[in-house]
Amino acid sequence: MRRRLLAVLMVLMGAAALLLCVPLADAYARGRTEHLLLQRRSEAVRFADLADRMRTAADRAELSAEISRYAQLYGAGVVVVDTAGATVARAGTGPAAAAATDAATDSDSAAGGASDGADARRRALTGRSTDRLPTLRPWGPRTVVLAEPVGRDERVSGAVLMAVPTDAARRDVAVRWSFIAAGALAAFAAAALVAAGIARWLMRPVLDLDRTVERLTAGSLQARAVSDTGPPELRHLRQHFNTMAQAMADSIGRQRDFVADASHQLRNPLATLVLQLENVEPHIAPGPGLTEHSRALDEAERLEELLDGLLALARVESGTAELGDQDVARAVRDRVTAWEPVFGAAGVELVATGLAEGLRARALPDAAGRILDALLDNAAKFVPHGRRVEVHTAYAPDGCAVVRVADDGPGVPEEQLALLLRRFARAPQHQNVPGSGLGLAIAEEIARISGGRLAVSGNEPHGLVVELRLPPP
Repeated sequence: MRRRLLAVLMVLMGAAALLLCVPLADAYARGRTEHLLLQRRSEAVRFADLADRMRTAADRAELSAEISRYAQLYGAGVVVVDTAGATVARAGTGPAAAAATDAATDSDSAAGGASDGADARRRALTGRSTDRLPTLRPWGPRTVVLAEPVGRDERVSGAVLMAVPTDAARRDVAVRWSFIAAGALAAFAAAALVAAGIARWLMRPVLDLDRTVERLTAGSLQARAVSDTGPPELRHLRQHFNTMAQAMADSIGRQRDFVADASHQLRNPLATLVLQLENVEPHIAPGPGLTEHSRALDEAERLEELLDGLLALARVESGTAELGDQDVARAVRDRVTAWEPVFGAAGVELVATGLAEGLRARALPDAAGRILDALLDNAAKFVPHGRRVEVHTAYAPDGCAVVRVADDGPGVPEEQLALLLRRFARAPQHQNVPGSGLGLAIAEEIARISGGRLAVSGNEPHGLVVELRLPPP
């Protein structure tokens, strides 16, 4: 958003700079052109007066000398013609003289706008002076032609044509345009710095809110927006957001405390009940009463296991441990070694493949080991005798550490896969299997708080695959 805001501001400032400097540059070019016209027209008027007073050979010589000195001094071309178009006097050499000659003879072959010069000659022969020149710009025109009538009104007897080089004028225009461009760039740069500061001032509280929401989503309920800059509306939003976050944290904290307290308080009477049931067992005669007593004892032990799971889940959810770097490969090796006797006693093969050396991740302390314990415990309960469980580790393309636990057991139907990570969820065919139904939910919560995720899918041709992804350190 900050980049988009800066882009909009920069476009607006660039358009404003262009709207200011382009007319200014064009106005200076037109003014410099008008100045050149006034300068050279005064000389043309003087030559026209000399030509109008020309009566004798001496007058012709004086005119020729004047236009020659002028042509030599300014590098211009000057041609005096009569009403029939015949040349009376000529001075100058080079492109300017050629342009003046072409204008005098109606030729369009030479560069420098000879057609414009011919038009100026025709206007002059009707008694009208040149009142406008092409606007001078750094790239041209290189020569301009102006004409002045000899005589006035019905006494017009000829015209003075002047082809004037524009090098000096175009150089002045280029220098002034450079100053204008430099000023525009400096103003644009200053405005860009101001815009960057304004965008930073506007976006700092928004970015702070975004980071705070991200931390809250990751489970850090104590995260708060701390930026106290920006417009008053954003500061008020920060205050209201912090109030909302505090209320949410208090509500969730009370719920977790209730679950933890209730689980903890129920454990003691439940443990006493189990102990009493065990003490009563020797005094019950064999028969239906002993069978019912055994069932009651099993249910009490299952309830005790359920309370332990609830207490563990509450502790995980309310945990404040910092994320840290941990060796995932070592944790996997240790847990597989620890679970091998359990799987061996159940007649299930447990193998570890592709253990990537140096596989590390950033997660809660011993997150990989705790999650793998839950996954292997789940596999030990549901994978039948004679089947196989494989633990595989690898690096993902994005750098995450991946731990994959796959079995070739019966698996679960596709529509029931999403239920496996829910609390107390059980497939209908596994209702009588011991357990609280919280193992995978606790593992998924540990993975989420660690910034990773736990995913369940079917295995081919049958079985289950549980994949753990933890972020790189």
